[in-house]
Order: sequence, then structure tokens, then C-alpha cells
Amino acid sequence: MASTPGILTDWPWTPLGNFKHVILAPWIIHGAYSFVVNDGKEKDLSYFLIFPFMLWRMIHNQIWITLSRYQTAKGNGRIVDKPLEFEQVDRERNWDDQIVFNGILFYLGSRHLPGAQKLPLWRTDGVLLTILLHAGPVEYLYYWLHRALHHHFLYSRYHSHHHSSIVTEPITSVIHPFAEHIAYFVLFAIPMLTTIFTGTASIISFAGYVTYIDFMNNMGHCNFELIPNWLFSIFPPLKYLIYTPSFHSLHHTQFRTNYSLFMPIYDCIYGTMDKSSDSLYETSLKRKEETPDVLHLTHLTTPESIYHLPLGFASLSSKPHTSHWYLWLMWPVTLWSAMLTWIYGRTFVVERQRFDKLRLQTWAIPKYSLQYFLQWQNEAINGLIEEAILEAEEKGVKVLSLGLLNQGEELNRYGGLYVQRYPELKMKVVDGSSLAVAVILNSIPKGTTEVLLRGKLTKVAYATAFALCQKGIQVATLNQTEYLKLTKSLNVTESRLVLARSYAQKIWLVGDGLSEEEQLRAPKGTLFFPFSQFPPKKLRKDCFYHYTPAMRTPTSLENVYACENWLPRRVMSAWRIAGIVHALEGWKEHECGCNMSNIDKVWQATLQHGFQPLMISTTHTKN
Repeated sequence: MASTPGILTDWPWTPLGNFKHVILAPWIIHGAYSFVVNDGKEKDLSYFLIFPFMLWRMIHNQIWITLSRYQTAKGNGRIVDKPLEFEQVDRERNWDDQIVFNGILFYLGSRHLPGAQKLPLWRTDGVLLTILLHAGPVEYLYYWLHRALHHHFLYSRYHSHHHSSIVTEPITSVIHPFAEHIAYFVLFAIPMLTTIFTGTASIISFAGYVTYIDFMNNMGHCNFELIPNWLFSIFPPLKYLIYTPSFHSLHHTQFRTNYSLFMPIYDCIYGTMDKSSDSLYETSLKRKEETPDVLHLTHLTTPESIYHLPLGFASLSSKPHTSHWYLWLMWPVTLWSAMLTWIYGRTFVVERQRFDKLRLQTWAIPKYSLQYFLQWQNEAINGLIEEAILEAEEKGVKVLSLGLLNQGEELNRYGGLYVQRYPELKMKVVDGSSLAVAVILNSIPKGTTEVLLRGKLTKVAYATAFALCQKGIQVATLNQTEYLKLTKSLNVTESRLVLARSYAQKIWLVGDGLSEEEQLRAPKGTLFFPFSQFPPKKLRKDCFYHYTPAMRTPTSLENVYACENWLPRRVMSAWRIAGIVHALEGWKEHECGCNMSNIDKVWQATLQHGFQPLMISTTHTKN
């Protein structure tokens, strides 16, 4: 929102929320019906293609979002290093409003403007006229409109909303108040209306022109430099005819320079070109891939999880991972992405952060959770993890933390397999078990005298049970086999570890394998504390479910704009935090396999670095 919002700031369909696309339904249905029912000469292809073209524009923008976030996470050609935060993601959530707006105007124009019906596929004269009119009147008028929008009166009421984003993303280009979009459409309509009135319009000239505008807008706001220098070496005047991402980035950091739309020639003519344009361009081109100090290795969970990654849909990745019905409509894209990850088969960068002096990155293994439970996939998954570890070692990464199922006991013995295989590894491998145990111990309400342990026994489960027994808290289990395993492993007194005969306990420590039947037998008001990487399915409305071991991050952790799986905003899993703390403290030993760090020591160090525990009153949510 602008600092002093003016009239026509909000879009007319804002009250409709996510249902705003319904307003296009009558035209879409009518266009499809007319095209199918009418005879060949009566079919209006240009009217019918408006909706597919709108879909193409959305896909085009999404491609740019993914590419931009991937490139800026790697560091290649990155221009601005400042952080992207949730506030900006929320502000730019309505980037498709302008596509809806343009779609309405295209439908109205196609029905009511003389000469806008049954457009031919191609007309050379219309394409040339569009190019000339854009390079002349459109670019010239936009330059002066843009300068006017930076006058205090208009800037405070409208254009400041766009400039709230210092670190731009491709979709930042269309984040303007409604009134601004009206003005922009009037400008961009000059070539289109002229070709209609002169009888030279065509489907290609319209689609090509709007796609060009989208392409240049997205490129100018992508925050990484991609225009090669050899283009300007071959044809030097090109630098005045096409801008670069770094050129427009200066407009967002300096504000009163580089006003041009896509052609810097007008800034050159009127003396508003930033003096550092060339040097920033050269510097950005030379920026190489960033080497992290701490690397977190995660993986995909479900086929739909690709949309929840920071590289996916910005609106979904900025919220905890939940199911959305409309994703079922995207099953062709989901299937295609699953095939792509299967074929590509290489770890990829997901996001980057900065904390203190540490550079952090997250990489994802292109495997789904289901594959981790298939024994015949173990070799392939271990191979990918091993490749990632060796690549990180070569890059000089200090600490690598294993997230989710990348540290399975059956898979690689909690990461111990790699340390055993590469004893000269300089990088420290961390499975985060010590901090996960510490989080659980400090989440259990004070005064607890007994807990029930359910689910598959893991390294974290054994360590938690042992620590609770040491604190004088009775740990109960209902399974004879589990009880024998615990007594053999923990070597604690029988009074602290018992084989229960009922489900009377109100504090449950649960892991993978907790059955629905057991949940239904829990007493009303039971507190479920997961010790597993994945949360249990929430079946009870009269019980409370704690998050998987996690902590709230300090505000000094920069560039946090996506949620980690099902966790809330600015909350990070204990396994991920453990790697960061390990690097901050400079600990020289691995924490994986059979090794565990001192739990109290890890907990105190984590608190000292600003990570905060999640309070039970806010993290237990009723279903």
C-alpha cells in the first residue's frame, strides 16, 4: 500500500479474494461456446484465444519467478544482496490482478470495437507498425509518466507502493495500484488500437506485443544480470535500445534515475541515466556462484511439494504446507515435474539466507518421501546424498546438516555411513539429534511425571527417553518388543521405564508409525509431542498437537521468505538449526551416526544465538 493511498488504489474485485477469477467466467464460457458451435467462417479465433493467452501469461511469469529465485539463491549474476522478506511476498501476492484486468479489456474490445473481431493470425505491416509505435510514442510517453509518478504528490499516493520492494522479483514489475495500471494500459494500447483502426491488427501482433512487455518487465526486475556483454560489443548502440536488469535495479535503489521503460535512450537524452549503470552491469556479470558456509540438505515430500518450495508458487511457499484442492487441477504439470526430477536426478539449490557472518543455503534431493521407504531406492538416494556431500566439501562448506529422511537409520545410519566412508572429510556432518532432543525436553510442560512413548524408535526417541528417565519422569510404552529394546539400550531403573497396560497418559511422545487407532484411544486433552521429522496426522479435535522439533529464528536471520514444510513463518526445524549452531560455535566434531553432542550444551548455545523455543500455548493448535 502506498504511504498515502489515493483514489482507485484497490482493485474492484479485491473483496472477492481468491474467487476474483470468477468474473472472467462468462466471457470464457461464451468464447468457447461460440468457437465450438459456429461454422468455420463464423468462428472468431482471436476471441477464443484470449483465455489461453491469459494462462500463457501466468505460466510465463511463473517461469521467471522460479528462474529468478534459483539464480539469486546460487548467486550467479546477482545484483542486490539485500534480503527478501514475507512482507514483500504478501504485498506482491496479487500479481495476477493485472492479467485479469487486461483479460477483461481484451474481451470487451474484441466484442465491441469495430475491426477487433476475427483477426487474422499474422500481418507484417501490423507487426512493423506495433514496433515503431512502441519505440516512439509509448516509450517516450512512459518516460514522462514515470517521472511524474515520482513527484511527491503522485509518489506518495501511488508509485511508492511499487518502490516498497528494494530487492525486486520478476512480479514486482506489475505490483502497482489499480489507477497506475489504467494509465499503463492506455499507453500500451496505443499500438494495439492503432493497428485495429488501420485494419492491420493480427493475433500474433497482439500476443507478441504483450508477451514482449511481460518478458522485458520480468527481466528488468529479476535481480540477476543475464544480458551478455558481447551483445553490446557487436552492436554498441544496443545499450540505448534495450535495458538490463542491473540498469533498472538502480531505479529501485536510487529512485530518481533510470526512468525509461525498456529503452535507456530517453534517460540518456534527458540526463537521468545513473552514472553507475555501466559499472554495476559489469560487476553483476562477474558475480559467481556463492559458496555457503552451512548447507542444509532436504528433499521433496510429495509430488505437490514442488509448488510449496521457494522456487515454486510464492503464495504457497510463504505459508505452512497444507493441501489445496486446486492443485489437483494441475496434475499434468505435477506429473511433468515428477518426470523432470526423475530424469534430471541432481540436487538443486532451493534458497539462501544469511545469519551473522554465515552464508546459508538449502539444497534439495530430487526424491519424494515415498521413495525413501522403498529399499530398492536406497542406493540411488545414498548416491545423491554422497554426491552432494562431496560437492559441498569441494566448495569449502563448513557444516552440512541432514534434513527430513536424508538421515534415516536404514538408509545411512543417521549420516554415519558417509563419515565412515570419507574419514578425511573436513566439513562437519550434523544430523541434529541433540538439538531435537533438547527441544522436546524443553517443550514438555513442567511438572510432568509420566509420558507415553509411541511410534518407531529412533536415535532421538532413545535419547529423549533416557534424558526423561534421568530427570525422574516415568517413560511408558505399550509394546513388549519396544520395552525390551529400551531397557537393553538405556540401562535405567525399572521404575523409570515401564510397560503400560492402558492409554491413560496425557503426554504422548510420538513418532512415525503412530496408528489412527491409538490416537483415537488417547484421553481427551492429550498433548502429542512428535519426535519424528514428519508430524502425525491430526485426527482429534479434543487433543493438542505440537510441531515437530523446531524453534523460532532470530530477526537477524535474513532472507527468510518461505516456510519450512509445515512449520509457521520464521520457524526452523531443529535439525536445520543444529547445523547453523554447529558452525557458529566452531565445533570440530561430526554429530551423526552414533555420536551425539551434549544436549544441554547444544541447547544453551542455541539460545545464546537468538533462537527461541515455541511456546505450548501458541504451537498446540486444535484441529
